[in-house]
Amino acid sequence: MEYKNIIYTSYDGITDPLGQSQILPYLFGLRANNNFSITIVSFEKSKIFLQNKKLISEQLEANKINWIPLKYSKRPPIISTIWDIYKLKKVIYQLKDKTRIDLIHCRSYITSLVGLEMKKKHNIPFIFDMRGFYPDERVDGKIWNQTSFIFKKIYAYFKLKEKEFLRSANATISLTKTGKKEIISWGISGQSPITVIPCCTDETIFQKKNFKNVRSELGFYEHDFIISYVGSIGTWYMLDEMLDFFKCLQIKKTNAKFFFITKDDPQTIFEKAKIKKIDSSLIKVQSSSREKMPSYINVSNFSIFFILPVFSKKASCPTKMGEIMNLGVPIICNKGVGDVEEIMNKCMPELLIENFKISEYNKIIDVILNNYKIKKIKIINTSKKYFSLEKGVKKYTQVYKEILN
Repeated sequence: MEYKNIIYTSYDGITDPLGQSQILPYLFGLRANNNFSITIVSFEKSKIFLQNKKLISEQLEANKINWIPLKYSKRPPIISTIWDIYKLKKVIYQLKDKTRIDLIHCRSYITSLVGLEMKKKHNIPFIFDMRGFYPDERVDGKIWNQTSFIFKKIYAYFKLKEKEFLRSANATISLTKTGKKEIISWGISGQSPITVIPCCTDETIFQKKNFKNVRSELGFYEHDFIISYVGSIGTWYMLDEMLDFFKCLQIKKTNAKFFFITKDDPQTIFEKAKIKKIDSSLIKVQSSSREKMPSYINVSNFSIFFILPVFSKKASCPTKMGEIMNLGVPIICNKGVGDVEEIMNKCMPELLIENFKISEYNKIIDVILNNYKIKKIKIINTSKKYFSLEKGVKKYTQVYKEILN
């Protein structure tokens, strides 16, 4: 049986939490069920790479996947990214000289620059796995200031490349149906086929049997009403507004506690809370391994996330959404982000925030405090419909085979 040689390139590290949840489970599924020989080329951040290298190496070895880790360069801006692109290109050419490359899977715009070159110069097919509208994210997140001549030029460059990726790729992956609809509205001639594959949930981890009662271990009382937030803080995640919501909740539900499950600096959260006159004793911040996440999330009565509803977020899919829903925990979140509204309307439309006003917060709070019946089974079934890893692996397999055949 002839193996097809797949090179999977990612500008995210596979030792990162995101890489462990949104890269490895797919590739393990693809490798297990198909005659694919997979080599990952990823950019790793030094500290977390050293912490997790052994664990990830063992997992990859067990699944017969090759790995070439490259060091992620952060500084100086722009030059560091150009340097990373050079390093990736060098590795891909070295691999090409050693063996036949049948397909390059490019996760992100940065790695797609190299995929595009290999397609043009050597006719090697590539997948544009866009992960969101990268240039617009950089502008919406105020990372590329458009009053700067340099960043204005960089934005224009990537918008041109975006169209080229969409035309030249053998397949495009969008995280959301909303993102796909937006791309189609651009009317790009010769557009490659777009497949929607969201940020899927690894059901071997995020399921009921992995719960442990950790409430007392975390310092919560049985009568505490816990609202949780999962993941990183900043840029897109509206900490001020979430704290405002909690402050409204605490007035009406005096035993309410806000539980942050994050690896970010707790001081950032406590300083914001202090400004808003929220007692620090009402807030708990806890970092978590991936394996402990289900137990920590399950402590929650409700979970919450507010994401900045800007243009680029049409193409975004919050990883945390499927993970929380797969545990049957209801979510309070806002409109204007990817397919969030459609998903919420299937199982808990009454918890969808229309705007970031105190009156809107109080409306939702009144709903959840007025004998709210949590539809656990409906939430879990909706999660399985939208975020199933098994379905995601099948979709990727179909895309791969259509190109390779």
